[in-house]
Amino acid sequence: MREPTRRERQREATYDEIVRASRALLAEGAELSLRAVASRMGMTAPALYRYVASYQELVDLVAFEIDKAATASFAAAADELPEDDHAGRLVVSVTAFRQWALTQPREFGLVFANPVADASCTRREMLTLSSSGHLFTDQMRALWEQNRHPIPAVDDLPPAIRDSVLEPLIPAEVEGLAREDRGLVWVYMQGWTRLYGVVALEVFGHMDPRIIASGEMFIDVVRGFAPVIGVEDDVVRLEGLIRERLAG
Repeated sequence: MREPTRRERQREATYDEIVRASRALLAEGAELSLRAVASRMGMTAPALYRYVASYQELVDLVAFEIDKAATASFAAAADELPEDDHAGRLVVSVTAFRQWALTQPREFGLVFANPVADASCTRREMLTLSSSGHLFTDQMRALWEQNRHPIPAVDDLPPAIRDSVLEPLIPAEVEGLAREDRGLVWVYMQGWTRLYGVVALEVFGHMDPRIIASGEMFIDVVRGFAPVIGVEDDVVRLEGLIRERLAG
């Protein structure tokens, strides 16, 4: 593998500094803008344009790196459990995701409440690279390969869904997944919709704060999804794993 040049190392270091400055601004509750980032870095806005040409490029860069860093913590939570406990690893990972979102709402918003225009093919393709998305779908696939829970038949799905599972635009590794097994991709989408839905409502305060504090709605969503992924007989243990982490 070719060693990066000095110029390339310097450029990468500048990108890292851009991300650190942006995350600091978010943590402080300050406005995230090219001018604010440049000022935090001690450079002019025109100089920053050599690295990020627009506000949207800044957001995309920072969101990608935040997601990658956060995902490392979700994976670390999973690694506290045995490698073959796929149900437990999935549950503790999504619980870690919820806890991160609640403690870092501005970072969560930047990553997951950042609209993607249909016309922006590059930005839409970036979604397929989401670190957290790949972690969760990899975990769901490992669980399915272990317990072979029922999945929808591809040809029984509505046309738009059938097209989307055969040529998915989501962060999921589908290589080696046979056509007849692509119904699993629809399960991925259903799982993400439920997880994102409850976490977004909690993060943005669109729920009774007492329920948010208790985590009961999140637990209920996980409990409701358990039969879909074939772990309904393991719900008591899985709920216990969630409650342990919420208490911690």
